[in-house]
Amino acid sequence: MTYSNALALLREHGQEQLLQYYDELSKELKSALLDQIAGINFSSVKLPSSPAGRNLGQLSTVPALSCVEVERQRDKFASLGLAALRAGKVAAVLLAGGQGTRLGSDAPKGTFNMGLTRDLSIFACQFANIKEVTDKSGEYFHIFVMTSELNDGPTREFFRQKNFFGYPEDKIHFFVQDMAPCCDLNGKILLAGKGKVAMSPNGNGGWYISLIKSGFGDLLSREGIEWINVYAVDNVLQRICDPVFIGAALSSGCNCAAKVVKKVSPDEKVGVLCMENGSPAIVEYYEMPPALASLRRPDGELKFMYGVILNYLFRVDMLNKTISKPLPVHLSLKKIPYIKDGALITPEQPNGYKFEHLVLDMIKFMGSCLAVEVEREREFAPVKNRTGVDSVESARALLKKNGVIL
Repeated sequence: MTYSNALALLREHGQEQLLQYYDELSKELKSALLDQIAGINFSSVKLPSSPAGRNLGQLSTVPALSCVEVERQRDKFASLGLAALRAGKVAAVLLAGGQGTRLGSDAPKGTFNMGLTRDLSIFACQFANIKEVTDKSGEYFHIFVMTSELNDGPTREFFRQKNFFGYPEDKIHFFVQDMAPCCDLNGKILLAGKGKVAMSPNGNGGWYISLIKSGFGDLLSREGIEWINVYAVDNVLQRICDPVFIGAALSSGCNCAAKVVKKVSPDEKVGVLCMENGSPAIVEYYEMPPALASLRRPDGELKFMYGVILNYLFRVDMLNKTISKPLPVHLSLKKIPYIKDGALITPEQPNGYKFEHLVLDMIKFMGSCLAVEVEREREFAPVKNRTGVDSVESARALLKKNGVIL
């Protein structure tokens, strides 16, 4: 892209400020900046005309298997799931693009040490659970690790240092999540440097498009992979490619499935899996009106009881149909370093927005979704904070309860 082309494009979208330091840049930095501008999807960098939140449709309960029902059919589900794994029909995607900033670390979140007397990273906790599956099936499944531009190198190096946690190296594939520009409160895209647009990962919902852009579509097709289990890095008790979960999804005939836990209270900060206007949907805790969140069934249980833990199973053929369908863009108010009057400013208060796609929005495109309840204390130990709720402390306590030596 030439300077004149870039200027015309920016004027069209009211973003000419991105070239304000252009004349001060070296030839290399000028070229890099023009390349960045050429890659911006300006249609996704828009602030809402109204501050109003999401307008919810008609909500109803989702098809679900309770823990009791899962246990009743455990052998059947496990048999189906193990057969699918042995046939190579299932792969996993680890969403690992985050940093451990809230845990007091600048390293990739998955490298955070949960151990007290030994080295035990979050990655290691999850791979220990994966080993239980591969020991039962006798087969290794492909694992795709989604990193970010910020943590890609350190993540790959950590895996090498740890000898890929004993997993076959040729079954682990890294790819980088797409990035999106950041803007100020008025919708103006920020500069992180005189020749660099402020960018951030575009949210966990961009995982499949990023996977395909990275060239792994051929591998999925060649290997005959029909299902992908997507899971988050920040839950040390994640059960990945769980045969029972896979078997339940296969038996249901649904196009996707989600592991869920029963909410402990109406206001627990987890997204709720339900049906919205007849389609599967996840309503975030801050979108659910308190009156709806508090509704009870005749037996006293919450009507909308099932909270998601970011462990989903998707049919690949359905995922392929979503590539051309734009996902909703979510705005996240953040503190974003930026250039002003030629100097780097590190704000003390949130000063702008990051634009993100969320994996929960992919559920709607699937057409059908099965909720599979899991035991909270066995499968849900999120590590989001240093102390308190959903913290390193609480996750360590649950690891101990599950017999993990720290």
